[in-house]
Amino acid sequence: MKIGIDARAAKWYRGTGIGTYTYQLINSLNNIDDLNKYLLFINCNYNNDIKFKDNFILKTIADKENSPFWDQVNIPNSISNTNLDIYHVPQNGVGLPIQKNCPFVITLHDTIPLHMPETVGDRYLSIFNSNMKWIVDNSDGIITVSNFSKEDIARDFNYPKDKIFVTHLASESIYKPLNKTICKSIISKHYNLPPNYILYVGGFSPRKNIVGLIKAYSKLPNNIKEKHKLVIAGSKGKSYSIYKKCTYDYNVENNVIFPGFISMNHMPYLYNCSSLFVYPSFYEGFGLPPIEAMACGIPVISSNVTSMPEIIEDAALFFTPEDIDELSSKIEEALCDENIRNSLIIKGFKKSSSLSWNNAGKKTLYAYNKIIHG
Repeated sequence: MKIGIDARAAKWYRGTGIGTYTYQLINSLNNIDDLNKYLLFINCNYNNDIKFKDNFILKTIADKENSPFWDQVNIPNSISNTNLDIYHVPQNGVGLPIQKNCPFVITLHDTIPLHMPETVGDRYLSIFNSNMKWIVDNSDGIITVSNFSKEDIARDFNYPKDKIFVTHLASESIYKPLNKTICKSIISKHYNLPPNYILYVGGFSPRKNIVGLIKAYSKLPNNIKEKHKLVIAGSKGKSYSIYKKCTYDYNVENNVIFPGFISMNHMPYLYNCSSLFVYPSFYEGFGLPPIEAMACGIPVISSNVTSMPEIIEDAALFFTPEDIDELSSKIEEALCDENIRNSLIIKGFKKSSSLSWNNAGKKTLYAYNKIIHG
């Protein structure tokens, strides 16, 4: 096969979910496949740290200076005269070519814009509403990241299930247990964080239920709050003011810390320093941060909705995201009961190690073959 992949999102790898997915997909295919030929459409200023084998050819695409991500990838690559057997657009199909001269496959991570449109960025929501039905209708197969998302896609777009392929994601190799003393020194120096904290990592969208997390934290006994601050890490975005106000409303403004964006090379230290990781999201297509936390040996609490039970299985304490009292109780339980903590750590290691990007690459190759050959 000659496989074309729109790899432009890899420029943002490890900074966004789609960027991480695209980077790790092409990296895993490079690891496992010596037979098929690949044509990767990549940004001209892409910092390439993958040593591609001879069956990989990179075609550089000019960037639109200072243009937002969705505006850049919404411009299709030209695949005429490439003799491709299949062309893959990983960023939810955005940027699928108009002219079709080979089978198309997209990775559609979720259908959140249909279910919670108020939680999606304006530009992506506009593209989704305008183009996604056409994108799906013109795709010969769809790859997605969970069985939950597969069911959503089939129902929301009336798309045949036998043409939807599930490839679970995985944590990256940088996420592993590290020396706590060294980690705390780095995190304290760069972000002025305390030695013990409860951690949330992810987007600041309302669907992430950060308000619920702050409310649940405020209900904890004072001795727990004194010992464990709440760290809410991620690019602050337009919802930050809402969350900051919430800390004042619930009298925890001195206990809740918003360090902002954490550089990728510091993320393993951030996880390793935490006492507990909490993921209270209302809706996820996959939900990678809990798996990253587990790989670092950190106990995890997660909401029990959408894809989370499928992805995490028995490796976390689950709660109903609307139930603030239940979340607060689970946090106290996970911090104070050593048997529960140890059990979660062991189960977390087992769960995170069962997922690998090379397996995702193998399942993607299977999808390519099924789409081309039936």
